[in-house]
Amino acid sequence: MFTGLIQGLGTIKPLSNNSWQITFVSKLDVIMQDLAYGDSVAVDGVCLTVEDILKDGFIATASPETLHRTTLGGEQTQAQYVNLETSLRVGGKVGGHFVMGHVDGMGQLISAEQTATSWEMTFAAPDAIARYIVPKGSIAINGISLTIATYQPENCQFSVAVIPLTYSETNLSCLNPGNWVNLEADILGKYVEKFISPGKTPDQEEVTPAFLIEHGYL
Repeated sequence: MFTGLIQGLGTIKPLSNNSWQITFVSKLDVIMQDLAYGDSVAVDGVCLTVEDILKDGFIATASPETLHRTTLGGEQTQAQYVNLETSLRVGGKVGGHFVMGHVDGMGQLISAEQTATSWEMTFAAPDAIARYIVPKGSIAINGISLTIATYQPENCQFSVAVIPLTYSETNLSCLNPGNWVNLEADILGKYVEKFISPGKTPDQEEVTPAFLIEHGYL
């Protein structure tokens, strides 16, 4: 599990069809200080397992499912750098939101416009992810925890306001319109959908306004 607060940037080099070498290019001491074999590291939001530790990076392997759903598949990898975050430690600060590192799919950058206080970036999302997008909700873009500013359901596009620090310290600054990004919807939305959707087991109660009132939520 991660928080969506990027700790550094790296480069990614394919070693085979499903194996990569990730080399740190910033914040080397932060990421390497307690990195161990078997640790989880989010690479552009994709949870990968450290299989070998190098002096300035590590080697990891991805499954066919990961290759299919993410930019690690090859053709869609367009940013010069990848965002890196080590897994959340027990008792650690959750400054963003709970990011699982299980990417739901890919979206595309539509536009990026600089304003006086931030960068306004608009992305398109596939229907399977757009269903979980709500204004002021959370979404992970290339592993970055961001707050959704607006959502246009008619074309499945949403916008986020990115502060200058996040823009400069992540690979968002490397993206151009049309580039692909990894998207992970908020896990809370998925659980809510699970609880209220048809196909419940016999012992599950339907979540209705009356149910919520009975259990003290309204």
